[in-house]
Amino acid sequence: MTTSMIPSPARWDTFVRAHPDGHLLQLSTWGQHKRAFGWTDALVGVANASGDLTGGALLLFRPLPLRLGTMAYLPMGPLLTDSAAEPALWDAIHVEARRHGAAFLKWEPGILDKPPPFASLGFRASAQTIQPPRTMLLDLVGDEEAILARMNQGTRRKIRQSLKGDVIYSEDQRADVARFNAIMQATGTRNAFGVHAPEYYALAYDLFIPQDGALILAEHESDILAGIMVFAVGKSAWYLYGASSDVKRNLMASYGVQWKAIQWARARGCKRYDMWGIPDAEPEELETEFERRSDGLWGVYGFKRGWGGEVLRSLGAWDRVYNPLVYRAYETAVKLRERRNHAD
Repeated sequence: MTTSMIPSPARWDTFVRAHPDGHLLQLSTWGQHKRAFGWTDALVGVANASGDLTGGALLLFRPLPLRLGTMAYLPMGPLLTDSAAEPALWDAIHVEARRHGAAFLKWEPGILDKPPPFASLGFRASAQTIQPPRTMLLDLVGDEEAILARMNQGTRRKIRQSLKGDVIYSEDQRADVARFNAIMQATGTRNAFGVHAPEYYALAYDLFIPQDGALILAEHESDILAGIMVFAVGKSAWYLYGASSDVKRNLMASYGVQWKAIQWARARGCKRYDMWGIPDAEPEELETEFERRSDGLWGVYGFKRGWGGEVLRSLGAWDRVYNPLVYRAYETAVKLRERRNHAD
């Protein structure tokens, strides 16, 4: 017998960290982080007759305009250890979504070996994704020389250059988040992409570091040259936030902090390193376009492509509609916004 329940954050996070598909975006602390920036979060779980947690999900909710309810969002889940519990888990997810006034549930299951039966579960494909659908995934199996050998020659050379001289790399403390924020703002301005408010990164540090992440900075003669926030759950690590300053770029510190983050992930036993977000284009287009484009994620693709990763696309976004009328209004609003953005 399977019953629905609400796991405590600590119990759920233990389950996520032990699950082979456990993901950062399923930790309760991710919900706590998003809660500070306009979202609502909820945990849903199912247990067997012995009371053992056999599955669950972190759900997020964001208000729709004009008080039309909410959008429910399920990122990189749900997680199950007993496939027989799946129907009960989906029932619990839909009950919780409706309880929060959701007009629809947006599901981004991520990268899976076997796609779920979306249609039989009542989901339809959606072009509106929340997370970048395409990424670069590095294989961390083998020693450091094997990992370096998978990179292109230019990246290997820049890594070695970054480790020479007087650049100091360190896992830094809470007081150093302000210095990371400073170069993050400079990076956003230089590369013409949006960055979060300083409070966003400060809270990420408070919630995830040191248990699930690290802040690594590169410093030279009191100048902060580059920084990275890297996260890990189970055998996977994610490079979510990175920045570099406008000074002493010849020291290649952005390559040094990335390499130090990879070493950090390997020391934790990670086998995969997700560089999190490249343009949503096929590999052939990525290679022919990256040198001439700098808009959006194209500006960082030139850096990420040299690390020897595999270009992978997630399963994208899928929507389960609860209120067809509101959902049609949502789709119309999204299309109008995309047309305005394209016109600009």
